[in-house]
Amino acid sequence: MSTIEKLAENLGQYLPYEQIATVKRAYYYAEQAHDGQKRKSGEHYVTHPLAVAFILADLRMDCDGLTAALLHDVIEDTGIPREALAEQFGEGVASLVDGVSKLTHLEFNSQIEKQAHNFQKMAMAMADDIRVIMVKLADRLHNMRTLDAMPAHKKRRIAKETLDIYAPIANRLGMYNLRIDLESLAFQAYYPMRSNMLKKAINKRYGQRDKAMEKLEDFIHSELAADYIDSSISVREKHTYSIYQKMKKKRRSLEEVMDVLGVRIVTDRHDSCYRILGVIHALFKPIEGRFKDYIAVPKSNGYQSLHTTVVGTNGLPLEVQIRTKEMDVVAVNGIAAHWTYKSQGNAVSIPATNHERATKWVKSLLEIQEKAHNPMEFIDNVKSDLFPDEVYVFTPKGEIIELPSGATPVDFAYGVHTEIGNTCISCRINRRLAPLSTQLESGQTVEVITAKSAQPNVAWLSFAITGKARTNIRHYLKTKQRENAISFGYRLLMRSLNAFQTTIEELPTERVQSVLEHYQFECLDDLLESIGKGRHVGYVVARQLFPDYNEEELISPKSFKVNGSEGMLISYAKCCSPIPGDPIVGYVQVDKGIIIHHRGCPNIQDHLSNPERYIRMSWSKEIEEELNVSLIVTYVNERGAVAKIASSISDTDFQVSNLDIIERGKISRLRLNIAISSRVGLADVMRRIKAVRCVEKVSRENLVGR
Repeated sequence: MSTIEKLAENLGQYLPYEQIATVKRAYYYAEQAHDGQKRKSGEHYVTHPLAVAFILADLRMDCDGLTAALLHDVIEDTGIPREALAEQFGEGVASLVDGVSKLTHLEFNSQIEKQAHNFQKMAMAMADDIRVIMVKLADRLHNMRTLDAMPAHKKRRIAKETLDIYAPIANRLGMYNLRIDLESLAFQAYYPMRSNMLKKAINKRYGQRDKAMEKLEDFIHSELAADYIDSSISVREKHTYSIYQKMKKKRRSLEEVMDVLGVRIVTDRHDSCYRILGVIHALFKPIEGRFKDYIAVPKSNGYQSLHTTVVGTNGLPLEVQIRTKEMDVVAVNGIAAHWTYKSQGNAVSIPATNHERATKWVKSLLEIQEKAHNPMEFIDNVKSDLFPDEVYVFTPKGEIIELPSGATPVDFAYGVHTEIGNTCISCRINRRLAPLSTQLESGQTVEVITAKSAQPNVAWLSFAITGKARTNIRHYLKTKQRENAISFGYRLLMRSLNAFQTTIEELPTERVQSVLEHYQFECLDDLLESIGKGRHVGYVVARQLFPDYNEEELISPKSFKVNGSEGMLISYAKCCSPIPGDPIVGYVQVDKGIIIHHRGCPNIQDHLSNPERYIRMSWSKEIEEELNVSLIVTYVNERGAVAKIASSISDTDFQVSNLDIIERGKISRLRLNIAISSRVGLADVMRRIKAVRCVEKVSRENLVGR
């Protein structure tokens, strides 16, 4: 039976007497606060925080962390205020307890929005103090160990959120043992039949291998001792959930999953790791492509080790991990190794670096959270950061950049610096030009080419996978879209106000405020943005500003000039494909801005009299935008006719994007899609096509009277 005295005895191995006394005082405080409360199992409630403290004591958690663990349910379940804890145990402990309390009722299996919002809260609590999530993970582990007392539906919900959120966080923080425990317990609770069947299959397939494993340990140890290499060796089986995941991900049978057996070799010195690797490869045949050096290039959670897979004496593959004692502490405890070394008074660089990596990751979550426009976007952006299979690529200067598997040069660019990501236009991979959508592989050297005038492209969101890249792309596009929409809305409203012979600047403040209240906007920019996006119409807003104005006194507004700088807020109708020089009219569509049609387009003839949605437009003299036009060519179907038509425009500057025969016969018709920047250019192209002997007629597609 775990008792506070037993915990104090454990803490005596690394904490001074005064701090142990504080921890004991916290226990008695919690015991009194939870007096009368019982768990589902029937045990006194205080057994739970005590068990959480035992888990953290094994990780060598400091005094404040242990105190918070013992008190972590006091605010939530007993009504004792935060201020009372601060007065008794200090502000640091109260802050930790408050942080854990905010995460107590996470229900990740409810609505997706709630899941996202709660994960956002978790990220913010972790950023304040990383110990918050460590207490929460220990709390979750003990709850998983006592899950049998829960009804079936709750067991499944808790197990699912453990697999979805808590185990991945433990993994991201490098806490191997804790992750394995969480995954194993959750797998058994969520998939009891699969878990049991897999355990039976493993036992049947590989039998009781204790003697064989012991023999293998002795054999490797004696070979290393012969080379005067000090080491400790353990042979273990992979845990069931890990085998299940590998079978599921790679769609393989149990027999095809290679490294069910693993050998861990821990030595005293860094250079001994590589000497041991040489011995192992001399003893067993290495499997090609299965060696990884995580010592030279650590994982993003600080994990360091040499990995190799070899063929064992019985013909079965063995996964061998080789590392130093310091690396082993980090590999097993991850972020908790920071407190292990702190308690031992060692200033070791590896755990310090590990702590910095975890802190850096948590801070990156905050950066993503600040730029995300809603919790759903936030959780979407951090998925790849939470489940990373890393690739390691190099900058041209030889610096290593860690990225999740499947990352592209766009992710790399943002990984180097946000500004480089925002201005990248292309890249070189191993000195060769490559598309920005290329998936990167470990060992490649990536060079990003930038331009000051460049900006993120919405298409990048289809292949960028890191949270930092996706957040910054979305943030930039939304910010830029708002700026463009405000500018565009300003021009539209100004045009409508011309009919009232006034300008936005001349409007009385009280009249503007009245209209903002009517439309429920906080400021004029919000209204202008809404007009620019087509949610409100400039003409209607102008009438709202001048409700008593006589219709007969209105003057016709000038045509709206298209200059090509409106970005996503102006698009061109595909039904008539207008080009610079065509007579045009604009249709205001909600959230799409203005769609420009040729004035002769049959799709808009019945609506041109509606002043609210249709705007008279004209082309600016400066516009030089290339737009697609569809031409219908009627020709006599003789040998080589299509080739002659295509070659008639091959020596112009215009590009044919598509050629499609739409009617075959003695007299045939084809559709030509061509990028044109003006009516003059179009006239030249049409004249060249008409000059072909077999051509009878050339016309624009879908225009009235053509």
